[in-house]
Amino acid sequence: MGVLGGSIGVRILRTIAKDVPQRDCVQSTTADTKTDAVFGAHQQGSLAGKTVIDFGCGDGQQAITMAGAAPDCRVIGLDIQQKHLDRARLRAQHTGVEQRCTFATTTDERADLIVSFDAFEHFSDPLAILNIMSGLLKPTGEVMVSFGPTWLHPYGGHLFSVFPWSHLIFTEQALIRWRARFRHDGARSFDEVDGGLNQIRIAEFERLVEASPLMIDWLETVPIRGLNILRHRYLREFGSSLVRCRLVLRP
Repeated sequence: MGVLGGSIGVRILRTIAKDVPQRDCVQSTTADTKTDAVFGAHQQGSLAGKTVIDFGCGDGQQAITMAGAAPDCRVIGLDIQQKHLDRARLRAQHTGVEQRCTFATTTDERADLIVSFDAFEHFSDPLAILNIMSGLLKPTGEVMVSFGPTWLHPYGGHLFSVFPWSHLIFTEQALIRWRARFRHDGARSFDEVDGGLNQIRIAEFERLVEASPLMIDWLETVPIRGLNILRHRYLREFGSSLVRCRLVLRP
């Protein structure tokens, strides 16, 4: 997708955005309030006594917050980036929850609850992640997912949205060449940037869930503030700041 490319596209981008962007992604809310703010009344009961997996835990803030909220729950934070896991372990030690809040790249432990915040737009293979989640879930468990903004949102390109919908106007290679001026990791495509960006859309996410052992119990979209018309199924792709849902195992 994108029509402006080549040297002209790169030159325009460098003129519009000369400095390092201040926003790598759009966050839905802060870690301390994310569970309640994102899921609200949908959150099923207390975390007390439960085993929780935070899938794509980043630096562990949310996992540690959950462990602190329920002294008898166990939280496992999973992430593929070691630098995030190292920071998360230090955070857990500083807050005194390291015995009940651990961090790793994988686990075999079954969970009552799996949560995933601001991660599904970054997974390189979302269907594989859904399959892994289903294998880690207890029969009566649930998966609570929140991610966004989605790809067709004005800022769905995260770092690449130097202005609304710019990630759809410029070609991928033009955006990658522009990014290379201040990110020196050698990324050659959206999925190779730090954290990855898979361009997922809501309809695609629903199709992937349908192809997995999981099913959607409920799903709702949060539109751009003040534009509730964008909740409509035919408009939601263009204005969903947040997608949140509950997934359960298929009978």
